[in-house]
Amino acid sequence: MNFKYRFFLLVLLFLGVSAKSQFTMHKLVSVGYVYQNQSFGEIGGKLLFLNNDDVLYRIGASAVMGSVNSQLGIMPKIQGDVLLNFEKGVDLYHSYYFLAGAEATTKYIAPKVGFSLFGLMDLAAGYAFSLGGNGLNGKEMNGFNLNFTLNMPIPMLQDYLK
Repeated sequence: MNFKYRFFLLVLLFLGVSAKSQFTMHKLVSVGYVYQNQSFGEIGGKLLFLNNDDVLYRIGASAVMGSVNSQLGIMPKIQGDVLLNFEKGVDLYHSYYFLAGAEATTKYIAPKVGFSLFGLMDLAAGYAFSLGGNGLNGKEMNGFNLNFTLNMPIPMLQDYLK
């Protein structure tokens, strides 16, 4: 490995260690609905990072599944979101957040905007840009994109299942 590559890895390692000490992290299980030229179900996990409750960051990975041209279609998906609410000192106003983010699969990439209720229930829309030429099972994956997602914290699920 050359010096630049080693230096870059070292900087990333130190940034990761310092970021962990500044943010609180919560693990979430996500289940949802995705419309991308047809209906898909989604299941996966997310990590929620916050320093205070005004700005939240989420990253996640999931599987998007559905029937495409009478065949099962599955796409892996990664996503990143920023949730914003700048009302200071009023807890009731922190029940909703404005959401901005992007998601990418092996077939499309889609920037999105929307809102989130308590950071647990999201509704977002965007426009997907197709990656590659043949789409999923012959169906093109571009155009209007709609997401409805429930994000459940793992400790809440553990308490519920007891």
